[in-house]
Amino acid sequence: MSVSIYIHKTHRPHTDNLEVVEVEGTSVEACLAHLIRRFPAMEEALFDPKGKLRRNIEIYINAKSAYPDELKKKVSDGDEIHLTVMLAGG
Repeated sequence: MSVSIYIHKTHRPHTDNLEVVEVEGTSVEACLAHLIRRFPAMEEALFDPKGKLRRNIEIYINAKSAYPDELKKKVSDGDEIHLTVMLAGG
């Protein structure tokens, strides 16, 4: 089963500048684990030191918000996961 993960521009240096990474998995959590196995620097970019998804990361599945419990959401062959970084400033 192949799922496409769309990488936010701020994280592309961690994925050899790839915009889309093909992964395997039946849940968002499994897909992210596959992504991290391929690109270990993505772990720190996505998760805090306690292993929780960082608060500024939004996950969408097929253009729909996966919130709440985004890591537990099921995905199917051909689905698209978009990783979005909520930026703040002032």
